[in-house]
Amino acid sequence: APAMPAAGARCAGLRRRLPVLRWLPRYSLAWLQLDLMAGLTVGLTVVPQALAYAEVAGLPLQYGLYSSFMGCFVYCFLGTAKDVTLGPTAIMSLLVSSYAFHEPVYAILLTFLSGCIQLAMGLLHLGFLLDFISCPVIKGFTSAASITISFNQVKNILGLQGIPRQFFLQVYETLRRIGETRAGDAVLGLACLAVLAGLRAMKSRLPRAACMESLVARLSYLIVWTSATARNALVVLFAGLVAYSFQVMGSQPLTLTGSIPQGLPAFQLPRFSMAVPNGTIPFRSMVEDMGVGLAVVPLMGLLETVAIAKAFASQNDYRIDPNQELLALGFANVLGSFVSSYPITGSFGRTAVNAQSGVCTPAGGLVTGALVLLSLAYLTSLFYYIPKAALAAVIISAVVPMFDAGIFRTLWRVKRLDLVPLCVTFLLCFWEVQYGIVAGVLVSGILLLYSIARPPIKVSEGDVLLVQLGSSLHFPAMECLRDAVCSHALAASPPRSVVLDCCHISSIDYTVVVGLAELRQELRKHGLSLAFCSLQDPVLKVLLSADLEGFQHFPSREEAERCGGAEAGGGGTAPFTSTSESLLLPT
Repeated sequence: APAMPAAGARCAGLRRRLPVLRWLPRYSLAWLQLDLMAGLTVGLTVVPQALAYAEVAGLPLQYGLYSSFMGCFVYCFLGTAKDVTLGPTAIMSLLVSSYAFHEPVYAILLTFLSGCIQLAMGLLHLGFLLDFISCPVIKGFTSAASITISFNQVKNILGLQGIPRQFFLQVYETLRRIGETRAGDAVLGLACLAVLAGLRAMKSRLPRAACMESLVARLSYLIVWTSATARNALVVLFAGLVAYSFQVMGSQPLTLTGSIPQGLPAFQLPRFSMAVPNGTIPFRSMVEDMGVGLAVVPLMGLLETVAIAKAFASQNDYRIDPNQELLALGFANVLGSFVSSYPITGSFGRTAVNAQSGVCTPAGGLVTGALVLLSLAYLTSLFYYIPKAALAAVIISAVVPMFDAGIFRTLWRVKRLDLVPLCVTFLLCFWEVQYGIVAGVLVSGILLLYSIARPPIKVSEGDVLLVQLGSSLHFPAMECLRDAVCSHALAASPPRSVVLDCCHISSIDYTVVVGLAELRQELRKHGLSLAFCSLQDPVLKVLLSADLEGFQHFPSREEAERCGGAEAGGGGTAPFTSTSESLLLPT
């Protein structure tokens, strides 16, 4: 009999680590039909986006496709959210362009190392580290990335060559050379942008299919919805046909993508050194070159994936495990590095398409991955005719919604201090992405530590001083509490004893205990006492263990006020009544 619970626990643990076992036994034909439809729809979206995002990463275009299938396969077995799709994204591509120096060898090694770091974080349950990246920092980064990535594609819309990648130089050179714009690229690029914007707006205004009764209305809805959902593929296909027509006629006014190697990537270990004309760059030097990217890339990858998974899990009423998402993402990146992938993460746009297509399980990712493999095996020769202006339009259409102009107004109304990390991150990301993220996290951390070190302190003056902290008590706040108590207790006429209301204090450390003992000694020098009320059990146990001399504790604030009043009255009968003056000390 004891073996049965143990076996059940092992099965539960296996299902937790291998989420595919939760839904596979219940898989049905109805689910298969919906997963097939969703997988095909996402596949039509991911192929043109993958080509475009490789351009953002500064890598040959085939690396976008190499990065688009392994995540789909791995997440099917290890992911906890049915809607999430892993693959290249605009944000991750921008980070790769900063830390891989446009070298595929660096990008693939970054993928491997990022995956190893994410696996280690998942095994050590370090997903909580994401909680220290505040929303203003994320919004500042994504808004700056939206502008940076969009402007990076303006050169392709205009058909300009030799534009530097650094943002400020890019702006200067683009404006200086705007007279060299190629008319064909500009017209096609702007037309593609207009079509993509129109299809996006059309989709957002579609009524629900359930509201339609006639067959014609439902069929019209299906055609419009499919066209709007697969708009990237349709626009790229249309632009490719236009370019091919010009090629056949013997004139080519468009800048084309060019040849892309056909076939699947080799399955091999990533290279841990790189040959250069004057020698070899060893592994240690490559790691040093990547620098802070080895922290930023894994964290931002996890942040995107978990944020997307949580958003869609809350909409569809299921739970996700951040540490399991870490393991899934880590395995996807490690295995992806064996097929020449650059770092991947969850894609919000493709996840939204997946959810709207009615996906039932992560098995939809198998269809998406298979479609990418088929494209690599048989369709790369057709990609030659895709105009760069069309891919640039796809990228700009995808990243413009990431810019959240309303966040500035919202933070101004809610908490203006949060504008500081937002603006620091936003502005510095135009200089270097890593500086913006690190600076934003540091500023957020400083603001958090300041609020811990300077908690609101309420002092009620009566026969004794009743001091109440508005938040928990940590050692950085001890000096602030000490100064507040002493200044009020000794400045009163006559000086008064102090009762510390600890109802908001759930734990204390050794430094706080020492500080309280010193505060009590300082008050005793002036003939005053320090007592405590409303102590929670963990705090009471710590103070009793510290064996403070003359320790006094009252179970409730009311009892402390009565006893304090009796002591002040001298006869033991006068009840203590709280005085009218109450102030909140500035912090």
